[in-house]
Amino acid sequence: MEEDMDEGQSQKGCLECCIKCLGGIPYPSLIATILLYAGVALFCGCGHEALSGTVTILQNYFEVVRSPVDALDVFTIIDIIKYVIYGIASAFFVYGILLMVEGFFTSGAIKDLYGDFKITTCGRCVSAWFIMLTYIFMLAWLGVTAFTSLPVFIYFNIWNICQNATVLEGATLCLDPRQYGIVPIAEAKTVCAGTEKFYKMCESNELDMTFHLFICALAGAGAAVIAMIHYLMVLSANWAYVKDACRMQKYEDIKSKEEQELHDIHSTRSKERLNAYT
Repeated sequence: MEEDMDEGQSQKGCLECCIKCLGGIPYPSLIATILLYAGVALFCGCGHEALSGTVTILQNYFEVVRSPVDALDVFTIIDIIKYVIYGIASAFFVYGILLMVEGFFTSGAIKDLYGDFKITTCGRCVSAWFIMLTYIFMLAWLGVTAFTSLPVFIYFNIWNICQNATVLEGATLCLDPRQYGIVPIAEAKTVCAGTEKFYKMCESNELDMTFHLFICALAGAGAAVIAMIHYLMVLSANWAYVKDACRMQKYEDIKSKEEQELHDIHSTRSKERLNAYT
């Protein structure tokens, strides 16, 4: 019987410990972190592969060649964007961890207000800094989303021309990369309907796959924007809670100090009365 009781108490203690640990997880920050990682992974992975597919389409069907000199051509720009994608992936992986840690500490500061953990001025400054930084990153991701919509628009036009070329007989439909600033004006790299290259490009897997990869990259950028907005709401709420908790902490400190002073005055008067009586 005693062994069964000890085992039951041990299981009860483990259950309470698990509930306490689960209760300390900042779930809003956790949801925002998962959304941020999913969006960044989708944007970086699909964007990188879509850029590689763009290079293949330009070289195989538009016969655009890389400049032999160190000139800023479309291929150099694509390589720069790929390196930027690498930096975005690593930077926001670290930033998501930092925001998650900040969420843990802020939750601990609120729940353990009357415990050993004290809310410091440095902690409030860190929370304010994260709010400002997250707001800047949200604006940056809005710009990235707008920039990512440009290749989606370009590939949609190409896909639309490929679809209409088989419907409208006798129509002269051409694809000219000079319209989008991909190649210089002096270079004519036009691919028109009715040519072998045009039909090969429209029927190729590269065009369809690249188009859908850019759409996925745009969705990932949008998810990152939503994650930044979610982070802003969480950080603002935590900031308000910490600020109120700090005021409550100051009030409790002043109240305990006044009660201690009243207790000391009362003790002093009691001793004086006792001495006067004796």
